Amino acid sequence: MLTAQPTSRAAAAELVVDRIACDGFGMCAELLPELINLDDWGYPIVRSGGVPDELMDHARRAVAVCPVLALRLRRSVRP
Repeated sequence: MLTAQPTSRAAAAELVVDRIACDGFGMCAELLPELINLDDWGYPIVRSGGVPDELMDHARRAVAVCPVLALRLRRSVRP
């Protein structure tokens, strides 16, 4: 699984992609292009740094629309 690790105090959660479950639909990248890019085959690459508070609603929506439930938000411990 690929994870975006938080690097600032603003990141309360991180996006986690289950690479086995992902079918490369790309809906997550359409809804959250600030944090997710697609590789040449359409699979998500999550940028490091966690999910900033201002993008949390978009991240939740991206997780909710994943047709195979391959994207999740995991809470991070704020330092």
